[in-house]
Amino acid sequence: MFSLPRSCRILRGVNETRPKLATNSLVASSRTLGNIGLNTGLAITAVNTNLPRIHAYQIYRRLPYGNLPIRKVYEQRATDKKPKTRVPVGPKPKQAAALRIDGRPRVRDHQSLYISEEVRRALKNNQPVVALETTIYTHGFPYPDNVSLAFELEKIVRQKGAVPATIGILHGEARIGLSPQDIVELASAAGKPETMKVSRRDIPYILGLGVAGRKLNGGTTVSGTMVLARRAGIKVFGTGGLGGVHRGAEDSMDISADLTELGRTSVAVVSSGCKSFLDIQRTLEYLETQGVPVCTFADGREGDVDFPAFYTRDSGVKSHGVVQNAREAAAIIYAHEMFGRSRAFRSGVLFANPIPTKFAIPKEEIDAAINQAVKEAADQGIHGHANTPFILSRIKDLTKGSSLSANRALIESNVAMAASVAAELCSFRARKPKPVQNRELKTENQNLLGSTAVAETGAVKFINNAIEIEASKNNHDIHVIGSVAVDLSCDHIGQQGELSPQGTNLADSPQLNTSNIATIVPSIGGVGHNVALAAQRAGGASSVQLCSFIADDLAGKTVLATLKDEGLDTSGIETLPASSNRTAQYVAINDGRKDLVLAMADMNIFATKSTESLTRRSTPTGLKWAVVDANWQKGSIRKLISHYSNMRVRVAFEPVSVAKCAGLFEHDPTVDPEGACTLRPFPDTKLDLATPNQYELAAMHAAAKKHGYFESDAWWRAIDALGIPSSGAHDRFVSITSHKITDEGIPQQAIQLLPLIPTILTKLGVEGVLVTKLLQPNDSRLDDDAYAPYILSRCSNGSKDIGGVYMRLFPAVETVEDVVSVNGVGDTFLGVLVAGLAKGLQLEEQLINIAQKGAILTLRSKESVSPQLGELSTELDALVKDGARAST
Repeated sequence: MFSLPRSCRILRGVNETRPKLATNSLVASSRTLGNIGLNTGLAITAVNTNLPRIHAYQIYRRLPYGNLPIRKVYEQRATDKKPKTRVPVGPKPKQAAALRIDGRPRVRDHQSLYISEEVRRALKNNQPVVALETTIYTHGFPYPDNVSLAFELEKIVRQKGAVPATIGILHGEARIGLSPQDIVELASAAGKPETMKVSRRDIPYILGLGVAGRKLNGGTTVSGTMVLARRAGIKVFGTGGLGGVHRGAEDSMDISADLTELGRTSVAVVSSGCKSFLDIQRTLEYLETQGVPVCTFADGREGDVDFPAFYTRDSGVKSHGVVQNAREAAAIIYAHEMFGRSRAFRSGVLFANPIPTKFAIPKEEIDAAINQAVKEAADQGIHGHANTPFILSRIKDLTKGSSLSANRALIESNVAMAASVAAELCSFRARKPKPVQNRELKTENQNLLGSTAVAETGAVKFINNAIEIEASKNNHDIHVIGSVAVDLSCDHIGQQGELSPQGTNLADSPQLNTSNIATIVPSIGGVGHNVALAAQRAGGASSVQLCSFIADDLAGKTVLATLKDEGLDTSGIETLPASSNRTAQYVAINDGRKDLVLAMADMNIFATKSTESLTRRSTPTGLKWAVVDANWQKGSIRKLISHYSNMRVRVAFEPVSVAKCAGLFEHDPTVDPEGACTLRPFPDTKLDLATPNQYELAAMHAAAKKHGYFESDAWWRAIDALGIPSSGAHDRFVSITSHKITDEGIPQQAIQLLPLIPTILTKLGVEGVLVTKLLQPNDSRLDDDAYAPYILSRCSNGSKDIGGVYMRLFPAVETVEDVVSVNGVGDTFLGVLVAGLAKGLQLEEQLINIAQKGAILTLRSKESVSPQLGELSTELDALVKDGARAST
């Protein structure tokens, strides 16, 4: 018993016969396919009728002829009954040879496969690479528009920091990483009868003919591109739309090879779903059968979202999974990659990216065009490879060309997303533990960083190539664990009266694609920094420590120096190597009215770095409150909350934004594999307080619902103990708040979150602040007539943990007309509030109003935290002296 070589084993199946081909071409093609790892069956029929039918793998199985040409081997094997000797199977494969094609260095893996040197080098160095198909150029866009699109897509990939790998068949050779000359040559072949549309099944045919001397060109489909990308080791592929199950497939059996390819080739595809003229419901059912994970990018939407339908964002069919951003998609690919090391788990992954809103075609319009195009195709008997090009062409005509611009927009969007996903995937792969550095290196790094407060207040250890600061010996009242960043505010300055071609005043709006005159003001911001600084300024004698990350770069040094000037304790700031990290920065482009036009944020240092070093430090004696913001990766948010809760420190949560606050309820198995940090309902809550605005509250509510927090028995027991009538509390909500607030669902959402977060302060802008608080049975407010109007409900089931619900709307203390900047207003409110709570004050009207005053001071300041907050310290101290202290 002997083992076949891999190139032979994979050719055992028989699924296609092409009797008109020269037999030696197919044998050569089978060798090529074995070399590139294509798992395709191939049957060979002898041309000479005197020769028996010989299967390709039989030739290889008993091949005793060394380096004889394939044809001679074939003929001699057919006549020989018994070979005299047995030698190792086939000739030894030649080593890859470096080539230069059209002036570009490439690597020749074998006779029919070339990988550009740029692509090979990027893959070797863990740089992001994105595969791009070519059928869109050969059978989609006309020449020369296809050339323009090809170059634009490669440009988009490069702008995202990735390497494009355009894949196609040129002169009978599979090329991964086409040169500009290659692209022009292949695109110029569009529309010619001999230009092939190359799927998996067509690869042996076109490559085999190339070996035989018949050099054809072809554009690779999704299926064909995946096969070749997988061979090169490329994991991410950006394209327009996926093939799928055609309408009427129950009779025609017309199902795209793209779907089966996703079921067996471990490449992640980013597309705008499948083409909208297909049967989307059956397509998703088929992918489920193939074991293919399917996720749709939320793109700013909340809750469940539709799987997109190419030209439209919604198909009417809900997506199985939803991802918020490229990082989540990359994490899925990374996890899939880990499982994929086993042969039992080698499917691909599909990420559906909806078409940008402004390019989407109304569903009714595109549906009408699709139905007519599909009917015409059926009436004319057009099917197979010709079906999709025909339908797309008719849709373009019926929509008067709007489908073409939509098609281009969605492809560009998908390729950009694929590049971002590839970059994030490389960052996951780069996570490798490094040994503790030695004493000499430690001393060297300390000298490089210079003498700072870090060296003065705590010992420094170098672990995992990052500086870990051991716990400061100083006592603190408040810890703020959150972001710190360099903020650049760019206010446009135009020429008075100068008009743009559109007739708008250039003094109001900066112009795109050129430089603009502006006033650029740098400052130090970040939610964590703003909260800490506000607490420090309003807290007076209270000690505040900011815990965050910076890089050892120019921006990081600026941050560190500014924090010292502001009087903040810098012992909690960890400096990471600049070689692999960047200090967070935020750039705001404002028009002449100082309204935001565009903003760019680089907060990757918080989203990718573990907070283990923060949780390893021991909490100083006397710590009263910890504030955690939502800029950390989702698993780290709950781990930080759990750490401080376990130390019996009260914890407040700042949601930061609609997109980020949902991370509070999302489980990250890479950070918390056993779910030990999962939020639990009262009385086992880990979180004490949250300060969302109304939109963040809705996002948190949706996330909690999505992840099953409202389904546990403990949550139901807590809700039942609140004592809210089964008929609801609509009238009470209206009387406590208003019809508008109640109709927006704000009180209802707060109540449902209350078992998980027992105190919620919802910031409502000009309408004030809505406080919703779960009261314990011994809370004095339950028996105080002054609080009776605000007691929403009382416990009626004898619970020993829950006494009732306190809900009160605190109106805004002032309407501000002279707003200078809204930056940091919410952060200031929380900072002042926590400063008061750390002094032992009760969460009541006096403290709420002082916190609102702090927010107003920041509204009137050009800085993200008003320097005048120190004035509030006296008011807080006066409240303490008056005895307005917390009862618990």
